[in-house]
Amino acid sequence: MRKGTCWQLGIVLFVLIVTAGGCNGLAGIGGKMPVVFKADFEDSRLDEWKPTDSAAWRIEDGHGGNVLALHQQSNYKPDVRSPVNINLIEDVVVTDFDLELKMHSTTKDYGHRDMCLFFGYQDSSHFYYVHIANKSDAHANSIFIVNGEPRVSIAQTRTEGTKWDENWHTVRLVRDVESGTIDVFFDDKAEPIMTAVDHHFTWGKVGVGSFDDTGQFDDIRLAGRKK
Repeated sequence: MRKGTCWQLGIVLFVLIVTAGGCNGLAGIGGKMPVVFKADFEDSRLDEWKPTDSAAWRIEDGHGGNVLALHQQSNYKPDVRSPVNINLIEDVVVTDFDLELKMHSTTKDYGHRDMCLFFGYQDSSHFYYVHIANKSDAHANSIFIVNGEPRVSIAQTRTEGTKWDENWHTVRLVRDVESGTIDVFFDDKAEPIMTAVDHHFTWGKVGVGSFDDTGQFDDIRLAGRKK
């Protein structure tokens, strides 16, 4: 084999290894962790989902087909201060996972305009959530834990805010329970927009929603290790 060919093959192999492993030490979607759930909502099914208020959720037309829509506020009052609009994948419980999906905010623009991802969900008072919002403060644009008391930010790093607009955005959430790492990526940014390390909940359900806004979700793919 010629030296040039060997060099080219070496580069290809390196790219494949990096792509499969990622900077978080976990395989990405379609890698070592199997895809345990996916939904594009073209079949209009909602029977795999468990919302805090089913009346707040419906299938709508958008993003070139059907999407899951949080179209109004949920009639739900949590026991401790935490998001009210939660919709969980009902029958999937994971430890490590890599979640990727499309998200679209449909509410008016303001500082706390948000969309959320939920994970490590044990019950209504014990879970994590990612709050992606226009501006960061003690209660916005961070990674939070709800542990029998009002939510508390646990982010170690985060941006000053993540601007929602009228476009669809790709969001990726990666969890490694052994190291405790939580990393959130937005669109094509190479670096996470927020990170945390926490060991409280090493398994749980995963879901989507918002603290108190509206939005749409599509092309959900969850790779993970089932509990």
